[in-house]
Amino acid sequence: MKLILASASPRRAKLLADAGYQFEVHPADIDEQQTTAPSPPELAQRLAMAKADAIAAQYPDDVVLAADTIVCFGEQVMGKPADAAQAKKMLELLSGTTQIIITGICVVRKSADLQQSTRVMSAVRMDNLTDEQIKQYVASGEWEGKAGGYGIQDQDPFVKRVAGSHTNIVGMPMETVRKMLARAGIPLPSQSGK
Repeated sequence: MKLILASASPRRAKLLADAGYQFEVHPADIDEQQTTAPSPPELAQRLAMAKADAIAAQYPDDVVLAADTIVCFGEQVMGKPADAAQAKKMLELLSGTTQIIITGICVVRKSADLQQSTRVMSAVRMDNLTDEQIKQYVASGEWEGKAGGYGIQDQDPFVKRVAGSHTNIVGMPMETVRKMLARAGIPLPSQSGK
């Protein structure tokens, strides 16, 4: 029985690897625009479930882990910016505010009829950004592939304060993921030598 990460996110792969898990990466190719939900937390959870289901259909005997992270500013959901102009707009909007980071997580093992899903929320308070800071950050390209147009792990993420799981803000709440994987039959890796 293998662990499969249904995500192309290098941050999620690094979090799993750093925790000591052995896994394969098989990103799910779903149309995220087709998924709707009555609230941002439910949207994140439904997206993770759709990704997990898509890959579990191909690997029914393995444990599939999927996640989807969204950034919320009020009720406004901010996904990954499509281009530099959109990244700039997102950063201008988020500057000096508190936003909620929501990650939906789903673990599936189809042959065992096992499906677990949940969501984890954290809060991030961002510094007031100058036009020059936003311009330099957008020019760096570090915004690419990141919900809300920034990553807390980046060189200068402009984050002032964090409440909740730090790994959730990076892309996957490892405290929750460890428990879900253990329930699916993927034991906690040995932490010896770490």
